[in-house]
Amino acid sequence: MKHHIIITGGAGFIGSHVVRLFVNKYPDYEIICLDKLTYAGNLENLKDVESAPNYKFVKADICDLDTILAVMRQHTVDGIIHLAAESHVDRSIRDPFTFARTNVLGTLSLLQAAKTNWESLPERYEGKRFYHISTDEVYGALQNDGTLFTEQTKYQPHSPYSASKASSDHFVRAFHDTYGMPTIVTNCSNNYGPYQFPEKLIPLFINNIRHRKPLPVYGKGENVRDWLYVVDHARAIDTIYHHGIIAETYNIGGFNEWRNIDIIHVLIRTVDRLLGRPEGADLDLITYVTDRQGHDLRYAIDSTKLKNELGWEPSLQFEEGIEKTVKWYLDNQEWMDRVTSGDYQRYYDEMYKDR
Repeated sequence: MKHHIIITGGAGFIGSHVVRLFVNKYPDYEIICLDKLTYAGNLENLKDVESAPNYKFVKADICDLDTILAVMRQHTVDGIIHLAAESHVDRSIRDPFTFARTNVLGTLSLLQAAKTNWESLPERYEGKRFYHISTDEVYGALQNDGTLFTEQTKYQPHSPYSASKASSDHFVRAFHDTYGMPTIVTNCSNNYGPYQFPEKLIPLFINNIRHRKPLPVYGKGENVRDWLYVVDHARAIDTIYHHGIIAETYNIGGFNEWRNIDIIHVLIRTVDRLLGRPEGADLDLITYVTDRQGHDLRYAIDSTKLKNELGWEPSLQFEEGIEKTVKWYLDNQEWMDRVTSGDYQRYYDEMYKDR
């Protein structure tokens, strides 16, 4: 094999798309999908590649330093693409300790395992790469004034989730500055697309519209987010892993800002049309609820550096991406039912209980 790459969180939403892309595009790579299989990790997301000769799955906790080190040595790993994270802001508000453990200590465990393993080799860091995927939320919030987050924007996290990701980013950069580890950090905007766990806005609302359930909207729905189709994010990760400059930061965004309430109207129109319902039939499902604590007004990413230096830009317009996304969820109701019921988690817990 030409490269041996661990993709952490590979059974999750974004991770599964990255695993699929690398397994299919690089048959001479060994791709090790490493995932703890928490509620958001689902091996059903990777059914189409699980039999590929260059794909391996390892059930492991990124906080388990000894296990991570053993996996790295067993598979002679020379690359880590680190996506594993707790990522839901509402959960972080209720339970910040879990986010600190996974996002901070888990990242530190991966860094230490990579350092220990790679520094023991004759070539040390030559040909190695530690790629850490972060979020635009570490930058704080923007006003509705047209400004964008750039790679030079100072960190100002406002939630336990974004604070934990900001801390992990700092550890990654510190391992480069202190030990010379070849690291890269990217900060991405909101992703959408197939296989997203339905606690997030778009899959949750598609499912609720289908079943005529309330659509809870924080505040007045005026918060703005920049949306990127997940396959385009996977493409960006591929480009940056292979061509990005060590110790650099790259912002990944869709140049695609939407207010939450406008996204919801698009979803209602699209789901109603695809289900053959009258236009606007489900507008009455919109229910305004108390705003989230510390709810940032606006996020928006400037991806100019990534476009100019590495040639990446989004391939899909939002209208095309949302159409593909809604169709996927409507066509995969069995997947949605198993995810929302937790059946898949009980199945894999039983399968791996003795491993």
